[in-house]
Amino acid sequence: MMARKYQHTQELLPKIKEMLEGGMTQREVAERLGVTGERAIHHLLTRERKKELHGIPKQRGRKPAKALAEYKYENKRLKMEVELLRDFLLLTGKE
Repeated sequence: MMARKYQHTQELLPKIKEMLEGGMTQREVAERLGVTGERAIHHLLTRERKKELHGIPKQRGRKPAKALAEYKYENKRLKMEVELLRDFLLLTGKE
């Protein structure tokens, strides 16, 4: 099984667009630049069109960290909650 070869077609995008505007076909551009694969240029141009249509993609991954003040407030609230629960358990005699 032959290993897949990565090609830096994204870096060639300005030159590819220039050649296509000059009247060359996608296949001719691929041959001239030495890009292998049947539809590498086609897929690159399709991805670029989708990016233009959708604009900036949504952020993926972790949510942004809370501000320090939010953490301090939450910590204080949780300490108060623990204290109330301890007092309740003491009063009910279950501790």
